[in-house]
Amino acid sequence: MSDRLALVGIAVAAFALAVLELFFLPLRLDGTLLPRVDDLPFPITVVLAIVTTPLLVVAASWHARRTLGVVSPLLVWIGTLLLFGLFGPGGDVVLLNDWRTLALFAGGALPGAVTVGAHMGRTAGGGGDH
Repeated sequence: MSDRLALVGIAVAAFALAVLELFFLPLRLDGTLLPRVDDLPFPITVVLAIVTTPLLVVAASWHARRTLGVVSPLLVWIGTLLLFGLFGPGGDVVLLNDWRTLALFAGGALPGAVTVGAHMGRTAGGGGDH
């Protein structure tokens, strides 16, 4: 039961991180929230996705008995980005139509998928449960 509760908590964390990463993706160095530096884009949430998505997958691998449980944070993260990005608040499309959106998806999905693959390789290779 505690493993299931942990997986639910990890999924909630993946959901919350995806929402934050998506809504703060348009940050710019425009003097409004951050210092003014030629209105340059400041997609710091891409770095957050690169770091946290694989960590969530690793955390899920400690508690999951099946591969679906291990991949669940990644699926929640991608699903949340798509759901909120395409059907955001008030029906607005929140996803940006530029390189930052691609960087966010790649920055979270690729390291997360590599981590899932590493877990699958360990379990298939007889390396034990985790």
